Amino acid sequence: MRPTTDRVRETLFNWLAPVIAGSRCLDCFAGSGALGFEAASRGAGAVCMLERSASVCRQLRANAARLGDETVNIISGDALGWLSASPVSQFDVIFLDPPFGRGLLAPACDLLHRRGWLAPGALVYLEASAADGLPPLPPGWLLLRDKRAGAVCFGLATLDSQADAKT
Repeated sequence: MRPTTDRVRETLFNWLAPVIAGSRCLDCFAGSGALGFEAASRGAGAVCMLERSASVCRQLRANAARLGDETVNIISGDALGWLSASPVSQFDVIFLDPPFGRGLLAPACDLLHRRGWLAPGALVYLEASAADGLPPLPPGWLLLRDKRAGAVCFGLATLDSQADAKT
């Protein structure tokens, strides 16, 4: 498990400050839960965390219970498998911080796009190793912001509303 560093998380939530309150958030590769719990602490209306490891899910549930946070829902399962299904809801903010070096970021972006998980105006956080860089985005997506911090590169993307209106 490689949690997002404090410096990167601070930058990300500064970017998200205007939209996080009341938003529906999806943390696709929850791991430590740092991004999802941070979103909840900043007023997100609902946070869904996906985590493949059963033992990590138990810890995430225990942490949510300890915090008394009822906006957080922990789902045990593979993120790409879950995203392949029909959407149960659309999300306003999606966190994609998969394990590095496994080629999961591009397929996750593709599934979010093709399967309809993105609410209008949704923002997608992307994190990858600086060595790998951010993958090409699906057609019609815009990279709004990006940065590098040490061995990590990260960015914030959205659908281009004009490109979306043309399809």
